[in-house]
Amino acid sequence: MKPLNKLTTSLGKAWPFEVLPRIPWSRQTPTYRQASPAVIDAALARSQNRPSGNWYVIGASSDISAKPYGANVAGAELVCWRGADDRLRCGPARCPHLGADLCTGTIDDGALICPWHGLRLTGRSRPDWTSLPVFDDGVLTWVRLDRIGGEDPTSAPILPARPEGQRLAAVASLTGTCEPIDIIANRMDPWHGAWFHPYSFTRLEVLSAPAEGGDVPEELDRFLVAVTFRVGRLGIPVIAEFTSPEPRTLVMRIVDGEGTGSVVETHATPNGYGTDGLPRSTVVEAVIAQSDRPGFARALRAAPLITPLMRRAAHRLWRDDLRYAERLHTVRRQDTEGVSSLLEPPGKPTD
Repeated sequence: MKPLNKLTTSLGKAWPFEVLPRIPWSRQTPTYRQASPAVIDAALARSQNRPSGNWYVIGASSDISAKPYGANVAGAELVCWRGADDRLRCGPARCPHLGADLCTGTIDDGALICPWHGLRLTGRSRPDWTSLPVFDDGVLTWVRLDRIGGEDPTSAPILPARPEGQRLAAVASLTGTCEPIDIIANRMDPWHGAWFHPYSFTRLEVLSAPAEGGDVPEELDRFLVAVTFRVGRLGIPVIAEFTSPEPRTLVMRIVDGEGTGSVVETHATPNGYGTDGLPRSTVVEAVIAQSDRPGFARALRAAPLITPLMRRAAHRLWRDDLRYAERLHTVRRQDTEGVSSLLEPPGKPTD
């Protein structure tokens, strides 16, 4: 290897950033020609046909401790807590006695005590209160709701592969007026990244996308994207793949570049309907980062300082992307109700 190439390779390993040129937002290369609705719709349809085992993400594992934690999944009010053995418990949030909200209860010696009349629930099923299957994967917690899901149940959620060994994990959660399919559809459109989130992404190019229709093997059903993560005027170029292992999950995995193997999991959980009659859904995004750089060990020691910044970045992205997902829901509702046809040009007059 020539000395210059050795130096360039060495610097690249030591310094993953590169200085980005100043390009006005409006001067980016348009991506609307590549962002084919047919490709997105076909990928989304295949995703929605995959089994979920009736599992729904509740929230971050770290959010559920020895105090009641409330969740709403498809209109079902749930209460979760950890018992004396630190294992997860979950069941209806409605007290079987007079209907009190058990999320306002207290944990004593691993049991949940209703604040109204002191009814004690250990987390085991009883004739008037049913314990629900739950799963803690170390980053997220899940609940299985067979009556709502309506599929053949599985013993565990459909989990994507995650980085092994040392890693940093942060979970962000936001709720919007849309359905889970709108949240997943947002992620099925990687072409919008640099336009809609110019503060985070630049020089985005979709290297390959799945076919418009027909059967596509799941291992080939992916979007492969070259993108540069922006940190001010500095950028970190990577190649990432977008896949959907089950109907309410989309995974972005870095396959080349800084942090190879790191994943961003986007999970969509239906909450039910608001007083306006419109659906609500919660997006739970888990960022799980790894790096082979020696300095990553120091980053792990500083995790209490770093993970809030990771959550803040995810919140900023999803404040924008929920507007995208909510707009998708509005457009779909307009199409269903025939509202959009009122604005279409009239056809040719007939004799």
